[in-house]
Formats: sequence, C-alpha cells, structure tokens
Amino acid sequence: MNFINFKNLLKKFTVFSLQDIKMVIPDFYIQRLVEWQKKGYIKKIIRKYYIFSDLDIDENILFNISNKIYKPSYISFESAMSFYGFIPESVYSVTAVTTRKTYKFDTLTAKFSYHTLNKKLYFGYKTVNGKSGNFLIAEPEKAIIDYLYINTHIRKREDIEEMRFNSIPMREKIHKNILDEYTGRFGNKLLKERISILKGMIF
Repeated sequence: MNFINFKNLLKKFTVFSLQDIKMVIPDFYIQRLVEWQKKGYIKKIIRKYYIFSDLDIDENILFNISNKIYKPSYISFESAMSFYGFIPESVYSVTAVTTRKTYKFDTLTAKFSYHTLNKKLYFGYKTVNGKSGNFLIAEPEKAIIDYLYINTHIRKREDIEEMRFNSIPMREKIHKNILDEYTGRFGNKLLKERISILKGMIF
C-alpha cells in the first residue's frame, strides 16, 4: 500500500493507533510506519500512536491526542482553566485527570500530564465538539475543584490570589449550585474551605 492510499483511509483520525490501522486495513504491513517516519510523512507521539506530519497542531488537536493516548482521561487542571479563560498564563503542557496511575509523556509534539483521581471522583466532564475533532474536558466547576483538590499547598486567600484568577469569565461560566454539589461529592473538609474562600473572592 502506498502512503496516499493509507492517508485517505485514515484521514478521519486526528491521532491513529496500531489498533486503528488494523481495524481499517487488516493486512497492513507495520514496517511501513518506520519507513514513513524516516521520510517525514508521519510522526510518532508515543509508542503505537501516530499523527500525520502535515497536521496543523492547535489546542483542540492536543486535547484530542491527550484523550486518546491515555484512557480513560479528560482535560482538567491548568489546561481546562486556561481553556475557559480562568487563568491568564499560557499552559505549556496538557493536563488531565485519569483513573489510571499518574503519568507523564514528554513528546516532540507536547508534554502530556495525567493525575490520578479515585473512580468515585471521575465525573463532571463533557464532550466538546471542536473543528479539529472532539475531546473530553472538565466542566468549568470541576476544573477548579480538581485543581484545588490536588494542590493541597493552596490553603489561604493569599495562596488563591497568587493564581491571578480572571473573575469575570469565572462569574459568567461557573454555577455556584454545581460548584457546591461537586465539592460536596468529594467529602473533603479542606477542599470545601478553599472553595468557600474562592467563592468569596469571585462572587
């Protein structure tokens, strides 16, 4: 099989795995992937996962890749807060929640970081239908909660102020009743106190 035919058959995939290839082309000769990498036609993200070299990488694409290479996972923490406009800084790695072990991939495309949450805390995410593909991301309220839950060093008002949260988009996108409901499901007293401080600063 030549590369043009291969690309046409796999064009619906933002990132494709060996399993995806075998599903579409059952008799595919895997050695072709090595040849096409050397020729610059495709790029390896991590073992068994690839993208086409001419793919225009944007935030949407990176989120899609993050979801795919480490399942189950959804975008959260700094990446989600940046997506919603809650924090001013650019995020240099894609951050996500998983029920698997905490892990990091430092690839040529981007850095992907995954933090473990208990299965009972794996909720509060949604599908975003982006122009470059779909991805799973924390709801605005859950992104904040996830972040404050794992960053236990953030305790006082001064600590939260250092985050330089953008209060206007937070007031527009965060529903206090959902924030309270999700916080309650964590059953964590210190988290509840930090969320209470944040609410006092934002609303």
